[in-house]
Amino acid sequence: MATFKEFRNNVKPNWCPGCGDFSIQAAIQRAAANVGLEPEQLAVISGIGCSGRISGYINAYGFHGIHGRALPIAQGVKLANRELTVIASGGDGDGFAIGMGHTVHAIRRNLNITYIVMDNQIYGLTKGQTSPRSAEGFKTKSTPEGSIETTLSPLEIAMSAGATFVAQSFSSDLKGLTSLIEQGIKHEGFSLINVFSPCVTFNKINTYDWFKENIVSLDQFPDYDPSDRVAAMNKIMETNGMLTGLIYQNTTRKSYEDMIVGFKPEALAKQDLALTQEQFDQLVSEFK
Repeated sequence: MATFKEFRNNVKPNWCPGCGDFSIQAAIQRAAANVGLEPEQLAVISGIGCSGRISGYINAYGFHGIHGRALPIAQGVKLANRELTVIASGGDGDGFAIGMGHTVHAIRRNLNITYIVMDNQIYGLTKGQTSPRSAEGFKTKSTPEGSIETTLSPLEIAMSAGATFVAQSFSSDLKGLTSLIEQGIKHEGFSLINVFSPCVTFNKINTYDWFKENIVSLDQFPDYDPSDRVAAMNKIMETNGMLTGLIYQNTTRKSYEDMIVGFKPEALAKQDLALTQEQFDQLVSEFK
């Protein structure tokens, strides 16, 4: 069985020193090993942004997609080869701005993939602009007088879209984050894990200390039931989305691929795709 070290490669991350994404990378590697995966059984699909580079930093199948399109690619990979464990990743700009439509529809489809969002509440790769997750009044190069837009709440949106697994963590909590990723991988359906990942270079408001002061852990509520959808939504609103832990899980709903009539696990990945001359000629004739 592989150890987390076997999910490392020789590519050195070029994130800024202190970036929360380092911990998220380590948590993915540890979780993959803990659930018994081998590197060739894992595919990491990423979008654009600082977070998008993660697919090249893990010893597994990797695909660095275009902005906001990590989820369509990840869904295609999973449908083509159900034997792969598929993790999609991206930042709050990638997933909650240009890619928001894909995020909502991936949630409602409930394919068996895990989506990890590295939420730093700013656009870091393009040198510090306001993102959909930035707070009202947030001053950046794109909003020098302060943002006048309402902060997007991904947890509320996920719940409203019919999510079957919603969790949130903090990059400093490596143990807790690793556990949530393990649970997300094991969950039969779409798993959304939003991770507070401070940008130490451009976001001087939402710092490590700020998160430590404002985060509310679900461990503080011993009677909390993550299977209670109403309670989950209430807790999200009570804490203004600043809670961490497994927020909601529905284990009764089937995954998308399990509901496709006649769908076989080996349908695409193991098909013999060799064409005879007759089959080729027939395909070509359809385009005349």
